[in-house]
Amino acid sequence: MTLKQLIKLEDKAKEVWVISPSLHYDIDVKDFGELVSVNLGQKTKYRYIVPATPEITRNISKYQAKYNLSKEEVNNNFCIIADSDFLPFVTETAIYNAKSDCIACCAPAMENSKDVIKYNAKTSKAMAKAFKAIWKKYKRTNP
Repeated sequence: MTLKQLIKLEDKAKEVWVISPSLHYDIDVKDFGELVSVNLGQKTKYRYIVPATPEITRNISKYQAKYNLSKEEVNNNFCIIADSDFLPFVTETAIYNAKSDCIACCAPAMENSKDVIKYNAKTSKAMAKAFKAIWKKYKRTNP
């Protein structure tokens, strides 16, 4: 499925449930932002499950301002959960050659699928940086 096909699907939906680690599409992607804005105006029901992170706190504030929502609407639309409860929705991610021509890819974690997403260079490097930071935090060495 392409992003364009996904937008068409969401455009026709009356209810949209989103599991997101960052709210990237709703905050940063123009086409999705316009669609969410129109859908909210047409009373499409959005529900988000997001992890309890500082990034999410910032992005929910951006979301509230962008779509002109009340605090009550935000409370109704968002379920903020512990990172450990967020894990069932995480994809399998691999980072290749993190120190040189970094490439990150992901695929569904719990099914045999031939579909793989390859991230762009900026995202791949950000993921490699995050991986290294987490590794150092817990192992106290470089990966």
